[in-house]
Amino acid sequence: MNWLNSEAFTLLGQHIKWSDMIGNVIGLLGLAFGWRRSIWSWPTQFLSGLILFAAFATAHLSGSAGKQIVVMVVAVYGWWQWNRGKDQAADGHIAVRFATWRERAVLLGAAAVGTVAVAAVFKAYPSLSWDPWPDAYIFVGTIVAMYAQARGMVEFWFAWLLVDVVGVPLNFANGFAFSGFVYVIYGALVLWGMRDWWLRSRRAAQPVPEGAPA
Repeated sequence: MNWLNSEAFTLLGQHIKWSDMIGNVIGLLGLAFGWRRSIWSWPTQFLSGLILFAAFATAHLSGSAGKQIVVMVVAVYGWWQWNRGKDQAADGHIAVRFATWRERAVLLGAAAVGTVAVAAVFKAYPSLSWDPWPDAYIFVGTIVAMYAQARGMVEFWFAWLLVDVVGVPLNFANGFAFSGFVYVIYGALVLWGMRDWWLRSRRAAQPVPEGAPA
């Protein structure tokens, strides 16, 4: 496994590691599958988490490595959830929708409380993270985004955008430059996917005219 943590190449003065590059390219593919509402989004995200776990663990970034474990657990949940609901839409894929106001309040509350709790753990054990608050924000934001994706909520794209805002500078600061570059691409893909899910949710909410085929 040592070759995964060796330098692949240098880009704009940044040293790119094989694990950083491969894990994030696979993660980007997983997000693209999510945009297409493909069940393969979840095993792809699981594989990405596994590779990035190895990268962060060897770099002694325990907080980021721990996040990848949670990512893999949520990916298993997402796979199960989408398998249960894949026939909800007319095209055989998962049906997408906007969250209710109650669900949004729960997601925001969980994100806020979770970030404070995880940051407190990171501050109590400094070896877990050298930058507790941003690391905790990304840790919890990623979980919230993946949970919302598993539930077919359009809001999962908004959650990813909020993670991106902090994730780009944090990854550059941690020496994972490729992660930073990929997060920029994530942003563009998130906007594209958000538009697609938004339109699909509106079409799904429109009533079928009387006499028309369902």
